[in-house]
Order: sequence, then structure tokens, then C-alpha cells
Amino acid sequence: MGTTLSSSLTEIRELKKEVTGLRMDLKRFIEHANQQHVQTALTDLKQNYAGLFANDQVETAKSELSANMVTDCGMRDKCYGVFLDFLQNTSKHIKDGQVSEEIIQSYRDQLKNMQAAGPFDRCDTCFSQVYRLFEKQIDLMQSLGIYAENSSTDDIITDIPEETAVRELLEPVANVLRFQILKSLAAQTRTFSDLSSMTGLRGGNLLFHIKKLTDSGMILQRHERGDYVITDKGFKTLNAVSALYHETHHP
Repeated sequence: MGTTLSSSLTEIRELKKEVTGLRMDLKRFIEHANQQHVQTALTDLKQNYAGLFANDQVETAKSELSANMVTDCGMRDKCYGVFLDFLQNTSKHIKDGQVSEEIIQSYRDQLKNMQAAGPFDRCDTCFSQVYRLFEKQIDLMQSLGIYAENSSTDDIITDIPEETAVRELLEPVANVLRFQILKSLAAQTRTFSDLSSMTGLRGGNLLFHIKKLTDSGMILQRHERGDYVITDKGFKTLNAVSALYHETHHP
């Protein structure tokens, strides 16, 4: 009787080990499949819509430079042309499959040299607009997986900009519905109608949450009225949350 019970307990323990192993294998398969989905979607975006994204960045630059540059300056028109040429050149890299850190740094150095040569104190106002528009392009390149900024091993927690981290990383996923949307897009692309059915939200209520995710660069819309797809940044955010969750709940 005792031998039979001991044997049964051993079999149960072995079965539990096998089930645990199967769960881990399934988890790795799902993560790998999701990553393949992200890479496929990003490749599709870059191949079919990179030109549209680049053109949109140029049109945005035109309107925002016109609206925000100093108006009562004799050099305004000349500087507008120089700034627009710069942003048109940098936007072309959105169509590239990959952009190196050296190329991005060369553009940053170019901007610094241009600003240093500015003759007026008010030049800083206009240059701040160019820097902001250039950084928006970089954010898009990162979201599309075109550019990955090299991280230094010397980076420490105190270097994290609090407002940026909250606005672009924490706040977008600090909502059950937005987190649900992000998780669903990790599995496959979704239409607005799909997301509406899933969340139970309609019209402007759903658009509010979608905008939070798109503004943070975690999801993208393929084109106007097109499907929504998770970005590399969005997938990495999900992976980070998943790793933290499993570490704290299943140590």
C-alpha cells in the first residue's frame, strides 16, 4: 500500500514537471510567434507606407515651422528654407531599412553647428522647433524598428526623465483598456471595429485611448482608416511588463 502511494506521488510530481515544461515551451512559442508578427507587420509598414510616413513628416514640418518660427525677423524666410531642407533630408531615412547611430549623431552635430552660428538670441526659438521636429522623426524611426539608439552601460536610474517616462511609457499602459488593446495587437492587427467590439467603446471614447497609444509610439495605423498594428516599442513594453509580472508573481 505504502509502495503504491509513493509510486503514485512520484508519478504526480513527474507529471507536474512535464506540465510545467509544456507551459514554458508554449509561452516561448507564443512569444516567438508574437515577435514574428511584429517583425512581419513592421516590414510591411516599411515597405508599403514608409513613403507616406516620410511625406507626412515633411508636411508637418512645413506647417509647424510656419506657425512657430519667429515672425518679425529678416532672416525668417531664409532660415525656413534651410530648416525645411534639413528636415526633408532627415525624413528620407524613414524609408531606409536601418539607420545607424553615426548618421543620427551627424545630424545632431549639424544642428548644433547651425545653432552656434545663429546671429541672434531669438534664433534659439526657431531652433527649438527644428530639434523637436527632428526628434519626432527619430521616434517614428524607432517605432518602425529602423533606428535603435545605443544605450550606454553608464546610464543610471537617475538619468531617466520623469515626465517623459510617465508620458511615453507608463501612462499609455496604465489603463486596463489600453493595456488590453496593446495585448490584442501583439497577436494580430486589428481594425477600429475590432477594437470597438473587444473593448465595448465607441467613437470618441475609443479614439481617446487609441490616440494615447499612437502618440506614445506603441501602436501605428497602417494608413488613414487602416488597421492598427503594434510597434517594436509597444512589443518591448509588453515584454518588460510581462517579465516583471512573472518575476513578482511567480518567483
